[in-house]
Amino acid sequence: MKNILLSLLIGITVSCNAQIYPLRTYQEIPENSYLKDTNNELPTYEGVWTATWNNKIIYVTLKKITYKYESYLKEYRDVLIGKFKVTDSNGVILFDNTNLSDNESKIVGTFFRKSDNKYYLVYSDKDLCGRSGNILINFTDATKTKLQWQYSQDENFIEPDCFYYNYAPQDYPQPLPKNIVLTKQ
Repeated sequence: MKNILLSLLIGITVSCNAQIYPLRTYQEIPENSYLKDTNNELPTYEGVWTATWNNKIIYVTLKKITYKYESYLKEYRDVLIGKFKVTDSNGVILFDNTNLSDNESKIVGTFFRKSDNKYYLVYSDKDLCGRSGNILINFTDATKTKLQWQYSQDENFIEPDCFYYNYAPQDYPQPLPKNIVLTKQ
């Protein structure tokens, strides 16, 4: 009980001392500041989104996380996290990370791009030999039920202990579509 109260007290103290900036702040901010979703934009992305590509169906669940500490930036921010499940056309599950904790999600949002208003997320999957890439999302309709998804995979160096090391590049696992429109469920 002492540890819980101490953690709560520390959290309150830190949050009281942190400077708050809008999520769309495009300048350097002091360490331990908080980029807050003051315009309440992230909840419109929350929910389950689905699409079909290459005879596969993807289900992406996006969720807003508040006050997430980004240690490499030394700041707190509100972000979206993503979890997904991919099935083939027969319903066989090909990829599924929907049961992971929020802290283990393979897709984590970072910011809105100033140039084109797209939200930027990073994908990192240790279970697929370090596969990673960047995802840009933005709404394509006024009702915000269609979401443009653009995934750009990083060039990943595949270690010899990777389970698909000897595969031909065209046979590497493809957990995410490159460019599709997701529909909100």
